[in-house]
Amino acid sequence: MTDERKAAERSTSVKICGIKEEATLQGMAGLQVDYIGFVFAKSRRQVTPERAAQLQEEARRVSMARGTPPLTVGVFVNPTLEQLAQTLAVVPLDVVQLHGEETPEFAREVRERLSVDVWRALSVGDEDSAEGAARLQAYAGVVSTVLLDTAGGGTGRTFRWDVIPAYQQAAADSGLRLFVAGGLSPDNADELVATYRPAGVDISSGVETDGAKDIGKIAAFAERVNYA
Repeated sequence: MTDERKAAERSTSVKICGIKEEATLQGMAGLQVDYIGFVFAKSRRQVTPERAAQLQEEARRVSMARGTPPLTVGVFVNPTLEQLAQTLAVVPLDVVQLHGEETPEFAREVRERLSVDVWRALSVGDEDSAEGAARLQAYAGVVSTVLLDTAGGGTGRTFRWDVIPAYQQAAADSGLRLFVAGGLSPDNADELVATYRPAGVDISSGVETDGAKDIGKIAAFAERVNYA
């Protein structure tokens, strides 16, 4: 097996979420970043569809390490189908990430009626890992990716990583990719990736300084993920 193939098999995708400024995108040129996220739910990182369209236009002019622009992900919490359709009419996102209490049936409707890739974020709390894995499996054949996040979302805290293998097995059995979020930073990214090799990692506050995206931290995070 070639070194290139080994690297490809080990590759963990990187998503930088909460993008609000063109300068952030420009500063990420050449980095190992695969996805950028726009937050449409109520948050200090929230952007309007019109603003996201401007940022997406800029993103399409920025080449990441693989020589292509990052794919764009919209983060929504309990949207209606109409709200999603209206947003996509303004900004043609590559992915809709559902981060609330959306059911598998709703996720399927989003995918089929809006012809968009759908990810589902699941909160990891104190439940038994088998129970959590069963929740994940309910989205088999409905979404492409499940993203594990700390219960409450946006807390800046990690969840118990020792439950990841159970979720990974459930994801593999269901044909789903598994991403990990929650409390990640340049300081712990290499430990997570070296130990668990998730399909992807998602970070927002962990690459910020005083509430703003920090290019140095983004670069450090991407490097440590890709060389763990």
